[in-house]
Amino acid sequence: MIRYGDETWTELTFTAFYPRMERRDNQWIDVELRVDTAESTPLPEDLVDFSILAVCTHRGYPMQIEPQDEGCDCEYQLTESEKRQIEDYIASGPVRAMILKAAESGDR
Repeated sequence: MIRYGDETWTELTFTAFYPRMERRDNQWIDVELRVDTAESTPLPEDLVDFSILAVCTHRGYPMQIEPQDEGCDCEYQLTESEKRQIEDYIASGPVRAMILKAAESGDR
């Protein structure tokens, strides 16, 4: 993660994801991810309640991925490697199926 304004950063390695899906509207599904990280790459100590918000299409493609603290934007951004880990997780069969199911829930 990179703190805005810093010239150095740490690459987090995610070891587990805990998703929660919510259909926002006819275009977007919000995927909130709680995470565990490897012992060698802990979260920054100043984060109180870290999560990641991935805004996905109804077909399960992430369009925006943002780190959050206490449910709001925070002063950190994700590295490309961290975003790839999240995109790979979202593209996995079970998670994509959860997103498609959330999208269908409002179509009835």
